[in-house]
Amino acid sequence: MSERPADRYGSPHRKTPRWLPLALGAVVVLAGLGIAYVGYKQYGPKDIEPDRIGYTVVDDHTVDVDFKLTRKDPGKAVVCFVRAMSADSDEVGRREVLIPPSDSGTVRLTTTIKTTARAGAGNVYGCSDQVPAYLRVG
Repeated sequence: MSERPADRYGSPHRKTPRWLPLALGAVVVLAGLGIAYVGYKQYGPKDIEPDRIGYTVVDDHTVDVDFKLTRKDPGKAVVCFVRAMSADSDEVGRREVLIPPSDSGTVRLTTTIKTTARAGAGNVYGCSDQVPAYLRVG
C-alpha cells in the first residue's frame, strides 16, 4: 500500500543530486570573486592619483590651482593637465605641468594658468607618466 500507482498520481519526484548545491555555490563564489577583481582594477588605487586642494582666482585672466600628486613610482616624471573653467563650465585655460622625479611619493604643487576669460574654477583634468618630449627635463 505504500506504493502509489504512477498512472494515477504521476511518477515520484527525483531527489536533487548532492553535488548540485555545492556546484552552484562554487559558481556564485567564483562570480563574486570575478566581480570584485574587476571592481578593484577599475576603481581601486591608481599608479598616479592627482587631488585638487583648491584654487584662487587672481584676476580676470589668471587662476592659481593648488594640487597634490601621489604616485606609486616617485622616481618617474609625470605630466598633469590642469585647466581653468568658467562659471558656465567652459574651459578658459589649460596648462601642462611637468612634475619631475622626487624622493617623495606625494608632492604638492601650485601652478598659474592664464585664461581667456574670468575663471570660475580650476582643476586637475588628469595625469600621465607618458611625458611628451617637449616637456622632458635635460
